[in-house]
Amino acid sequence: MTDHLLPVILCGGAGTRLWPLSRETFPKQFHALAGEASMLQDTATRLKDFNCDFPIAAAPMLVCNVEHRFLAASQLQEIGIDHARILLEPMGRNTAPALTIAALQIIADGADPVMLVMPADHVIADLHAFQSAVKIAHTAALDGDIVTFGIVADRPETGYGYIRHGEESRAGAYEVKSFVEKPDAERASQYLAAGNYLWNSGLFVVRASVWLEAMRHFRADILSACEQAMACAQCDMDFVRPDTQTFESSPSDSIDYAVMEKLPQSPALGIHARVVPLNAGWSDLGAWDALWSVRERDEKGNALIGNTVQHGCRDSLLLSSSRMVAGVGLEHIAVIETPDAILVADMRRTQEVKQIVAHLQKYGQSLAHSHRKVHRPWGWYDSLDYGDRFQVKRIVVNPGASLSLQMHHHRAEHWVVVRGTAEVTNGENVTLLGENESTFIPLGHVHRLRNPGKMPLEIVEVQSGSYLGEDDIVRFEDTYGRSVEPAGA
Repeated sequence: MTDHLLPVILCGGAGTRLWPLSRETFPKQFHALAGEASMLQDTATRLKDFNCDFPIAAAPMLVCNVEHRFLAASQLQEIGIDHARILLEPMGRNTAPALTIAALQIIADGADPVMLVMPADHVIADLHAFQSAVKIAHTAALDGDIVTFGIVADRPETGYGYIRHGEESRAGAYEVKSFVEKPDAERASQYLAAGNYLWNSGLFVVRASVWLEAMRHFRADILSACEQAMACAQCDMDFVRPDTQTFESSPSDSIDYAVMEKLPQSPALGIHARVVPLNAGWSDLGAWDALWSVRERDEKGNALIGNTVQHGCRDSLLLSSSRMVAGVGLEHIAVIETPDAILVADMRRTQEVKQIVAHLQKYGQSLAHSHRKVHRPWGWYDSLDYGDRFQVKRIVVNPGASLSLQMHHHRAEHWVVVRGTAEVTNGENVTLLGENESTFIPLGHVHRLRNPGKMPLEIVEVQSGSYLGEDDIVRFEDTYGRSVEPAGA
């Protein structure tokens, strides 16, 4: 048994209320919304320069969707975190199974640390206050408690659940009496006036073995499915892949519902639920009004992000990711621009954006799933234009990276190098192309694109053929273990 602290980052979720910026293939936790770094990167560095009297693991453990594995790994590498253990969920099963497979992997690694469980999509402005609260929670967790953080409420918020607490049971930690669902406005005002209600943060501190003991008592069915999935897990570079079939059999449940809400009614178990009040500029950035609240605003209350300008606006959010966004005379309005979609919403109704996503999903619109710009382990591509029997892409390949050795049944491709050097495998021939040089890949030819240089390689690709879908691909070799995957370059 050890007393060191291991950050466990839960990196799932689609962030549908932050559409069109957040989408299934590139959800909000991978975007830089609150600052220069992505939300995942901010979360991973939250304990940097932490002055504490217990050791902290050099790298966090991540639990993320298998589709985001290379995106998560590359963002960690960008901030100097290499070889982080990344557990890949084959499908989402909510936070209780996610934390359970993390705890099982930790125990299998031969340790039993205290886990600091953090969703990857939270903002915490005051790191000193957060770290001070972590110290208190760590001490309680060492004694076998499961500790959560309760956000000190500054308004009668109806968008969060609440925690009702009792007396201070140890220095800085309070006994949890009950968890309360999201209230209406009148009841939220009563909670604020009562003084013993805190917002439910979704942050936890618990020893790995204690969490598994609680799951064995309250949700043995989830624990059993996770144990079987991890027993058959496969290791792939720094990734750990639980068995798909057995993980899929796990019921879906949250940490709160599975364990935390039941602990106050189960004193005989000997595991106590504690809450540490946290006043650190916390937000879960659940919707566009939350982003507006954490961004710098002008004297009229406007938050302007990206290529934007306003005249006569008040209490509005303008965000551009490419084109100019101009607002005139707007009040309480959010305007969110991406290259392929624009959202205009009343700031007081941004929770309803998820209904737009549900509509897009119902009618098969790809805009709910992915951006025009798609990230791959080797770099990214942007679909610039398309029409009947043609598509134009901008492709950027990272230094030293390569696409898979592949072929297409239904399309030919023309490549023009606009920056860098390309090593092109085209059938039996391997050639180098410099800037302003081009090549043609006939339909059915085995081919590969590689960047042998030290700067990004950028090409323009023109596809032509009877079918241009991303699933028209046969891989023969792949650096990233994707040979059995049906889609993507």
